Amino acid sequence: MAQFSLFDQGPRILLDDASGKVVYTPELVPATTAQTWFERLFEDIAWRGGRRLMYEREVDVPRLRAHFDLDDPALPAPLHEALAAVRGAVDAPFTSVGLNLYRDERDSVAPHNDKLEDLVRGHPIALLSLGATREMVIRAKRPARRVLHIDLEAGSLLLMDYSSQFHYDHGIPKQRAPMGPRISLAFRVRPPAP
Repeated sequence: MAQFSLFDQGPRILLDDASGKVVYTPELVPATTAQTWFERLFEDIAWRGGRRLMYEREVDVPRLRAHFDLDDPALPAPLHEALAAVRGAVDAPFTSVGLNLYRDERDSVAPHNDKLEDLVRGHPIALLSLGATREMVIRAKRPARRVLHIDLEAGSLLLMDYSSQFHYDHGIPKQRAPMGPRISLAFRVRPPAP
């Protein structure tokens, strides 16, 4: 893997081979912009919890969520602005954005890959981070189990191509140290409704 200068703020290719491509861009948007979007979304979004079956029992989803179609007339202004920033860096016709609010160090998402039937083949997933820095772990599904640990900073963009979802799981683990809240904006290209 290539080494990067601490002062290099351009895109960093973390993975690029037959198993997929993952690119991390720190400071896609300035820190002040990321903070403004975070504050507005944190306060204004109708966040919802949820329950799901895990290990044969129903549990609370350990984060809050929201979702918008990008053509929704009620799309909040920070999401319009974030979409413009992401589209400036990524050539993809994104149609939806999923929001996850990690309230503190106890919130998480288990290792998973995106459901391929919910994505248009060939298009990437773009994750824009707002708020506190959180670690994402990307792990190969098969030996040799390559593992990437990425600190997702406010204003950063993580881009995972479609094929990476076949070969890698990604997740946000719980942390031991106290952490402030983080919002993840996951831009995707969804297939049209039947």
